[in-house]
Amino acid sequence: MAVHTHDRPVLTMNISIHQVASADLPTRWGTFRILGFELHREDNGEVQRETGVAVVMGDLTCNVPLLRIHSQCLTGDAFRSLRYDCGEQLQASLRMIAEEGAGLLIYEEMEVRGIGLMAKVRAYELQDGGCDTIEANERLGYRIDYRDYSLPVQILRLLGIPRVRLITNNPEKINSLMAAGIAVDERIPCETIPTHHDLRYLQTKKLKMGHMLSNV
Repeated sequence: MAVHTHDRPVLTMNISIHQVASADLPTRWGTFRILGFELHREDNGEVQRETGVAVVMGDLTCNVPLLRIHSQCLTGDAFRSLRYDCGEQLQASLRMIAEEGAGLLIYEEMEVRGIGLMAKVRAYELQDGGCDTIEANERLGYRIDYRDYSLPVQILRLLGIPRVRLITNNPEKINSLMAAGIAVDERIPCETIPTHHDLRYLQTKKLKMGHMLSNV
């Protein structure tokens, strides 16, 4: 497995990132390599810290690799909640990378697009009362999405990956990577079969956030 990094942190304006650890990660789809990263961002004299991991398989330098950028969703990823499609997207992306034999999944600590776990549970309560996912966030005083994808961009630069085939339904991920100089050669859809549990959530993502979904 060819994973190329540099001895020094990569610096971009007021952002620095470095790899802190790596280890084998056996899974049901095969053995990946998990790489841990820390990003430090200086904002008005205050240093903010963000962490994430890249789950890597195969040689990322031979062809344009598959990439999934996945934001943490405890209820979907760990508890397999059916309210969102997050857990199924995570599983499907790892399977696609394994079937390809090369690629990476970048996993960010950005619960519910950045609002955090306790706010997520409160948002669930509001959704039980009739709000959609965006209305619930706004009722709690949050923006729709706090992600800016700085961490994935810096991880890709550190690993020497200038081009990707992106597994996503979210146009904002494509736009953010391309604006940062990472070429997106192809979009790979990552759709799930809607159920009565997540149909409204998927419809909200399509109608209010512009997600490219064909089955809702």
